Amino acid sequence: MESYARGPAFALTTKTTPQVFSDTAHRFADREALVVPHQQLRLSWKQLADKVEKTARGLAGLGLAPGDRVGVWATNCAEWIYLQLACPQAGLVLVNVNPAYRALELTYVLKRSGIKALFLRCGDARSKYREILEQAIHGETLALEHVVYLGEESWDKMIANGVDISALDANCHDVLNIQYTSGTTGSPKGVLLTHHNLLNNGRIAAYGLRFTEQDRLCSPVPMYHCFGCVMGTMAVIATGATMILPAPSFDPLATMQAIHDERATAIYGVPTMFIAQLTHPEFSRFDFTSLRTGIMAGAPCPIEVMNRVIGDMHCSEMTIMYGQTECSPVITMASVDDSVERRVSTVGAACPETEIKIVSPEGAILPVGEQGELCARGYAIMKGYDQDPDATARAVDKEGWLRTGDLATMRPDGYFRITGRLKDMIIRGGENIYPREVEEFLYTHPKVADVQVVGLPDERLGETVAAWIKLKAGETAVEDEIREFCKGKIAHFKIPSCIRFVDSFPMTVTGKIQKYVIRQTEIEARHLEKAASIETA
Repeated sequence: MESYARGPAFALTTKTTPQVFSDTAHRFADREALVVPHQQLRLSWKQLADKVEKTARGLAGLGLAPGDRVGVWATNCAEWIYLQLACPQAGLVLVNVNPAYRALELTYVLKRSGIKALFLRCGDARSKYREILEQAIHGETLALEHVVYLGEESWDKMIANGVDISALDANCHDVLNIQYTSGTTGSPKGVLLTHHNLLNNGRIAAYGLRFTEQDRLCSPVPMYHCFGCVMGTMAVIATGATMILPAPSFDPLATMQAIHDERATAIYGVPTMFIAQLTHPEFSRFDFTSLRTGIMAGAPCPIEVMNRVIGDMHCSEMTIMYGQTECSPVITMASVDDSVERRVSTVGAACPETEIKIVSPEGAILPVGEQGELCARGYAIMKGYDQDPDATARAVDKEGWLRTGDLATMRPDGYFRITGRLKDMIIRGGENIYPREVEEFLYTHPKVADVQVVGLPDERLGETVAAWIKLKAGETAVEDEIREFCKGKIAHFKIPSCIRFVDSFPMTVTGKIQKYVIRQTEIEARHLEKAASIETA
C-alpha cells in the first residue's frame, strides 16, 4: 500500500471574501460578531460590516488603488479585523507584518513587498513601533506613502476622509494576502494567497470543528499568523460564529478570563499557550465547561498536554491540525469523532479536497509506514512566492505538488505523523525561525568569525535557539554580550537562549557542518534528554 491519500469531497466556494462576509453580515445581522475585551468593544455582524465599510472607504480615500499593498504591523485588536476585511473591499492586498520584527526585518519586508500604507500603533508594553519604523525607513528608498497609527488622530482622519469605492471586477483567484514565512534559502518569502485559498481553508477548518453561528471562538493566537487570520477570521465569517480576541498578545490569565466571561465554545492555541493556562496558579478559578472544541497547532503537540486539555478544559472535541503557510495553512486534521488515541498520536488525515503523498528523496511514493517527505496538492496551494519564481518552482513542482520539507509517515488508516523536518527550521512556541537568518545577523557582530544556529528541545516552547560561535582571533566575549547585541535588532524569539563559544564545528570529510552533532552535544551537555524524548504527534 502506497503512502498516498486524498481527502473527502467538499463544495469549494468561488466567492470572494467581501461576498462571503456580506452574506454572513446580512444573515446574522444582530448576532454578536466580534468581542475585544481589552478595547471594551462588542460588535454585531451589522456593526462590524459598518466598521469594515468605513475602513475600506478610508483606504480608498488615501489614494490607494486596486492591487496596492497595505501592511498591518500590530498585535491583536479590532482594527486588525477591520483592515483584513476592508482591504479586499477596496481591491487591496493585505501584508501581514510580525509585531516582533525590529528595524532590520521591517526594512526587508517594506522593500520586498512594496507596501504603500502601513498601519501600526506608536508602541505597547513590548515595542516602541514608531521608533523602530523611523530606524527602518531612515535612508531607504521605499514605496511607503502613508503611515497610519491605530486608535490615533491619523486613523480618525483616514476614516473621516473616506470616499466611495468603485465596483471591483474581483476574482476568487486574485491575491488577497501576503504572509511572510522563512523559506529554504534563509530570507523570508512573501507567500501569495488568494481568496480561494484562504476562504476555503477557513471553511474546511470550521467544518471540521462543526462551527455554527452558535459558536464563540476565543482566539489568543496572533492575527498576523495564518492561525489567527485564516483559521480564525475566515472560519467565523464562513459560519457566523463569534470571534473573541482576549488580549493584544497572548496572556494566559486574560485568555482564561475571556473563556469564562464570554462562555467560549472553542479555543485555539499553540502547545505553549495551553501549557501556560494549565499550569497557571489561578487555573482552577475559571469555568471551562462551555468549551467544546478547538485547535492545538503551530508546533509539535505533546500528547500529555493534549490529554489534559481534553480532560481539564472540557474540550472533548479538541483536535490537532498540521499545515504551513504555503498551504493556506491546513493540510491535515483529525476528526472530532476520532478516538483520543488517534487525535493525540497523529496530526490527522488529509483535509477535504487535499492530496498527500510521502516520497523518497528521489520523489518516489513510499510504502505505508516508511518515513519520507510529505507533499501536498490541492486548492490551498499558494499562488507562489512574491517576485521569486525560482523559489516557487523549487517549492511547487509542475504537477502542483508542494514540497513541505517535513518528514512524515502514513499509517494504514490514512492518518499521518510528523517525524522531523528536512528544512533547517526551528519552531519556537509556534514562531518559525530560519537559522540562517539568525546566523547572518550574528555575522555582523565585530567579534564573530563564524556561527552555527540550531534548535534545541524545550519542554515549554517546543524548541529554543542555540548558537555555536567561533570568535575572531584574539577576541573574547560572553553570552550576555551577544544577546545584548541582538536586543532591539532582531525579533526577541530569534535571540539565542543558549550560546557556546567554540574553536571549531563538527564536519563531515567533505567539509559540511554537522548540525545534528551540535544539537546532540547540547542536549547532552544541558541535560535536555527529557525534553527531547517528549512524544508528539
